[in-house]
Amino acid sequence: MTDGWELPADLAEQARRFHADGGVPVTPRRAATVVLLRDGAHGPEAFLVRRAASMAFASGMYAFPGGAVDPRDGEASPGWRGPSAAEWVRLLGLGSDAASDPDVASADAEAARAVVSAAVREVFEEAGVLLAGPVAGAPVGEVTGDDWAAARLSLVEHRAGLAELLAGRDLVVRSDLLRGWARWITPEFEPRRYDAFFFVAELPPGQRAREVGGEADRAAWMRPEDAVSGYDAGALAMLPPTVSMLAALRGFRCAADILAVSHEPLRPVTPRVVWAGSGGRLVV
Repeated sequence: MTDGWELPADLAEQARRFHADGGVPVTPRRAATVVLLRDGAHGPEAFLVRRAASMAFASGMYAFPGGAVDPRDGEASPGWRGPSAAEWVRLLGLGSDAASDPDVASADAEAARAVVSAAVREVFEEAGVLLAGPVAGAPVGEVTGDDWAAARLSLVEHRAGLAELLAGRDLVVRSDLLRGWARWITPEFEPRRYDAFFFVAELPPGQRAREVGGEADRAAWMRPEDAVSGYDAGALAMLPPTVSMLAALRGFRCAADILAVSHEPLRPVTPRVVWAGSGGRLVV
C-alpha cells in the first residue's frame, strides 16, 4: 500500500483519455463519512458495509456509512452540542482566505455545519446509529423501534431534514462525539467526484449498528488489522480512502485512544496517476 494502488484497466484507460483530451475536472461534491468504532475482545473494531452490486458508485466495495451533503443539511440549523460550526470550519480546514469578511465567515460556518449534519444524518440513515442527544446528559440510547424507523425513512425519502427530526424529539446534534480524521478528494479524471470528510465516532451506549439503508448487502464489525489483511489478500474490495483509513487505525488499544488523536485541521488528499509501462497507479 505504500507505493499506491494499481488502477484497473478500465480506469487506467479513462485516465489516459482524460489527460490526452485535456479534460476539465468535475467540481467535487462535498460528502461525509463516519467510521463507527467499538471495543472488541481484541481491540477496536470498525463498522463496514459492502455496497450492493446495483449501486452506481463503488458497487461491491466495502465502505463506511456516508454519502453526499444534501441541500437540506444546510437549509436549517439543528440544535447543537459540542464544537460550534465556526470551530468546525477550522477543524475541517474549510476556512476561506477571505474569512475576515463576515459574509464569507458565515458561509464557511454554514458549509461546516452542513458537513457535520450530513455525517450525523448519513450514519443514522445507513447504520441506524444516531449521534444526538438532549442539550444536557448522555447521547440518546436505543433507536430501533418503529417510531425511529419511520423517522429514519423520512430522512431517506427527503420528507424531513435532520434539524426537523431532532427538534421534534427535543434532541440536538452531538458534534462532540465526532472527530475529523481525513479528507479525500476524488482524482481529477473521475466523472463522479467527491470532497469527502472522514470522521471517527464511538458507537453510543445502548445503540446497535446494522445495515438499514438498502444500499448494502452485508454489514460487519472488523478489526482494522483484519480488514486490511483481507484487502491485501484480495478478499475485500475497497477504495483507497477506505483501506487507508483502516490502515491508520491499526495498532490502537481501544476506541478512546483513536478518538484522542488529532488530525485537525484536515488537509485534503487528492490521489494522482503515475504511469509504469502499460498500467497506472494512484499515489498520494
